[in-house]
Amino acid sequence: MPKTSAVLATESVRQPAKSTATRRKILDAAARTFRDKGYAATTLNDIADAAEIRAASLYYYFRSKEDLLEAVFGIGMQRVVDAVRQRSAALPANATLAQRIEVAIEAHLEMLLQQGDYTSANIRIFGQVPKSVQRKQLPLRQDYAEFWRELLETAQRSGEIRPEIDLGIMRMLIFGALNWCTEWADPKKGPVREIARQACLLVLNGIAAEGKLRKK
Repeated sequence: MPKTSAVLATESVRQPAKSTATRRKILDAAARTFRDKGYAATTLNDIADAAEIRAASLYYYFRSKEDLLEAVFGIGMQRVVDAVRQRSAALPANATLAQRIEVAIEAHLEMLLQQGDYTSANIRIFGQVPKSVQRKQLPLRQDYAEFWRELLETAQRSGEIRPEIDLGIMRMLIFGALNWCTEWADPKKGPVREIARQACLLVLNGIAAEGKLRKK
């Protein structure tokens, strides 16, 4: 019996939805596998097994392992950038620079620790991947670095950061400390907000008690 136009229309809607769901399933499996096994040790068969689909089906969605990796990296980095920018934009106009830095740190950590596979893969294996993949990720990474550069420079111009502080070094130390949290922090054992609070205390106030341990 021929299919009616209504049936064909319904099937055309279902097919893209199914395709989108399968693509997401593959990406989730890839992020998890890249994070756990690294770039070189991960094969498309590994990802297909994790996604519970046939390996040949991967090529319908992604041309190569590098193509899949680029998508995983892009999602992981975009989530961090979007979260930090949105949370910062939601602050009132009279928010202090200290409050803006604290919100940015907290949003960054939340994405790392609560959206784990994509962001962890991004951090753990970036240095392992082909230079061609790294270059394609640089614009988004540079955009995020520029957000932090402007934030810290504004704080320094306002007097909230001491003039002798090298902001380039400060920014890299902040990124290094926050990103390393993926290796030891467990959100199940304590709220991300507390880790963010401690990070802010260290970044903004240091560890020395007032009048103590100051370098002469």
